[in-house]
Amino acid sequence: MGKNKLKKFAEINSFSNVIQPQSHHTLNRFIYRGRWTSDYFRNDNPLVLEIGCGKGEYTTGLAQVYPDTNFIGIDIKGDRIWKGAKLALDKGLTNVAFLRIQAENITAFFERGEVSGIWLTFPDPQPRKSREKKRLTSPAFLKRYLDILKEGSPVHLKTDNRELFDYTLDIIGKQGHNTESLSPDLYSDEKVIEPLVKDIRTYYENMFLVEGKRIHYVRFSLKPTAQ
Repeated sequence: MGKNKLKKFAEINSFSNVIQPQSHHTLNRFIYRGRWTSDYFRNDNPLVLEIGCGKGEYTTGLAQVYPDTNFIGIDIKGDRIWKGAKLALDKGLTNVAFLRIQAENITAFFERGEVSGIWLTFPDPQPRKSREKKRLTSPAFLKRYLDILKEGSPVHLKTDNRELFDYTLDIIGKQGHNTESLSPDLYSDEKVIEPLVKDIRTYYENMFLVEGKRIHYVRFSLKPTAQ
């Protein structure tokens, strides 16, 4: 492991806005579950997640525009979270936190109906069929989101991977969820007017755009009765 990465790991342990659940936190007794707004953020504002947040561009970008909403970036890689967490501290963003966990454990950290929106920004497409359950828009993950989202809350996906985009649309359609906005070529589509979806760009997104790749986008909501 490089010295720079080791330095980031050391620093992140001291960041007040990074929560790294230790082994003594059993998954069904996490301290902030159901109480993120009241006990951690100490307000009653809505809570929005960026799952697989990487460097936290959306977590911090949205937080700056929406100070009356709480944002949590979720990722397992501490060296990635470090950048977003440091930026939030430097800018004094009190409505930002980062949670270092595996995404598949998300229901152990958020109560039913606690979350008001989810962003999935350039997740690993997990192209192998054997890895389908790892895709962040697989039926297994959509079920987890249903468990924690307020009814009607949006889920946003941005990806450069057409296969993941098509897969997501297929799953949404088969399960009867609501597609509210979509584009196979976001930056050439004037019909997509979702606030900030074109204004905030991740590190990887900028790379993809330089390479001439199209960015795909869909916003959808989950129906509890969908199959």
